[in-house]
Amino acid sequence: VQLVESGRGLVQAGGSLRLSCAASGDPLNNYVIGWFRQAPGKEREGVSEIVFDYGSTQYADSVKGRFTISSDNAKNTGYLQMNDLKPADTSVYYCAATYGTKVVLELRAHEFNYWGQGTQVTVSS
Repeated sequence: VQLVESGRGLVQAGGSLRLSCAASGDPLNNYVIGWFRQAPGKEREGVSEIVFDYGSTQYADSVKGRFTISSDNAKNTGYLQMNDLKPADTSVYYCAATYGTKVVLELRAHEFNYWGQGTQVTVSS
């Protein structure tokens, strides 16, 4: 499966952005879609994930209540709605996929097999 992120942008603190992850090559049924981010000099961090068919979700504590992950079977696309953005959210955001029907414990990046190219999100103070 090939993944392409979109929705990069520069926003002020408190603003919102929606990232999209469009998949091709295979339907996302029976896949888990995850969003990760990596800022310069920092390790890749799991942000959120969703079991595409069942809707089960998981969020990092740092984004709970601000970010919402969702999926659209008809469009074979996952989304990450980001509200109340903070400068600390500035990162390259990646979507990833792994075959499965349960959330990946602790959003472990190494368990995701397919990755997009990343999209830059910058939040100014």
